Amino acid sequence: SKIGFSPDGSSTYFLPRLVGVRKAKELALLNPVLSAAEACEMGLITEVVSDDALMAKAQACAEKLAKGPTKAHGEIKRLFADSMSNTLETQMEYETRAIAGLAGNSEDAKKGVAAFVAKQKYEFQGR
Repeated sequence: SKIGFSPDGSSTYFLPRLVGVRKAKELALLNPVLSAAEACEMGLITEVVSDDALMAKAQACAEKLAKGPTKAHGEIKRLFADSMSNTLETQMEYETRAIAGLAGNSEDAKKGVAAFVAKQKYEFQGR
């Protein structure tokens, strides 16, 4: 609003879901400059690291995600993306369907459960 425009880029959709409607209005109307610590405290970012550590931290995060159960990660992202517009009952139904789909169609899910029961570690393959 500092230049006479309303927000864009889907910020009026996502921002209230991250920080609440009251705080989103405050941010959009008053345009405060936030420190990294304030942004983290509000939930706009998940962690604050030094400039020198940023690339190593990002690389480690990317590697961890890539080595994880990528099919399950996709379902997790989809479930969270839809959750704000669903009723509890609908969301629970979608969760059940996601788990059933992974259990029946994901080699990683089957082997991951078997490894968990055997108290072993499984290296996910993205299948």
